[in-house]
Amino acid sequence: MAGRTQPELDAVDLRILAELQANGRITNVELARRVGLSAPPCLRRMRRLEEAGIIRGYRALLAPEPLGFEVTFFALVGLESQKQSALDAFEAEVAAWPEVREVHMIRGGGDFLLRLVARDTAHENALTARLTGMPLVSRVTTLQTIRSAKDEGGVPIGTS
Repeated sequence: MAGRTQPELDAVDLRILAELQANGRITNVELARRVGLSAPPCLRRMRRLEEAGIIRGYRALLAPEPLGFEVTFFALVGLESQKQSALDAFEAEVAAWPEVREVHMIRGGGDFLLRLVARDTAHENALTARLTGMPLVSRVTTLQTIRSAKDEGGVPIGTS
């Protein structure tokens, strides 16, 4: 979002964002009704929020298990170098792996935190071995998810 001028968000914009975050499939007509607008100005506001980069996209949230991904795990990765070229190379390589669902550069305790999905523990072990075998990687700590009490994307809207 660098270089973009952020629009001032009023209460209606925040309600639009909250509704869309809760249900990205809501129709514009229903969204407009819920936020107290007619459909054309509601759609204009949505487009403005999209153009400003506040709304980055729309997607379906899929359950991994029915699709054959029984294991979710996190990998804390330390690199041998923190030169920008090394960081960029690592990010580019792991971002291309379909099993890597999130890549975060972090501060403290490592360089990157990844969230991955695997079909089973053998697949998890293969992914871990692939990570540890990368030339830039000095250490990998994996943490397998047992269960998730909360898994909510997005950000809190309308809270202080």
